[in-house]
Amino acid sequence: MAYLIDGNNLIGHLSSADLRDPQSKPLLVLKLQRFQRQKKTRVLVVFDGTPDLNLIGKTYQRKNFSVIFPSFEQNADDTIKDIISKQTDLRRFFVVSSDREIRNFAKANGAKSLSCEEFERELKSTLRERRKSLEEEKNVTPPSSFEINQWLKIFKDKK
Repeated sequence: MAYLIDGNNLIGHLSSADLRDPQSKPLLVLKLQRFQRQKKTRVLVVFDGTPDLNLIGKTYQRKNFSVIFPSFEQNADDTIKDIISKQTDLRRFFVVSSDREIRNFAKANGAKSLSCEEFERELKSTLRERRKSLEEEKNVTPPSSFEINQWLKIFKDKK
């Protein structure tokens, strides 16, 4: 399974993001990395505009997670269409965008299309599950009064 995400389009639809905020792309990328690790899937996120130097490098270009900025002669929509066109198996390939042209192109090529609103619900649900599992891992039973007394005796004897 793979997700190809129209990054700027998704930021524009997220309730917690603003495209004018210089931190909106890095914050989205962090959320998407957590999503990718939880889902154990592949994520490609394509952003319009000048490449953000903070989002280029090994941290953001891995086997299962990539941040892509189009070349100078392309925009994100063209890049997304190129990526879709190069895929050999689109049965479990999800394209995330609310851009009607991108969604129609994805469907016409056999990919599944998710609106930004649909994906935001999935993203929130997945991240909520992740937080819940992390909290469960952290739940540690506090020591009993007997255990506390035993430790106090041990440390008292060392003085």
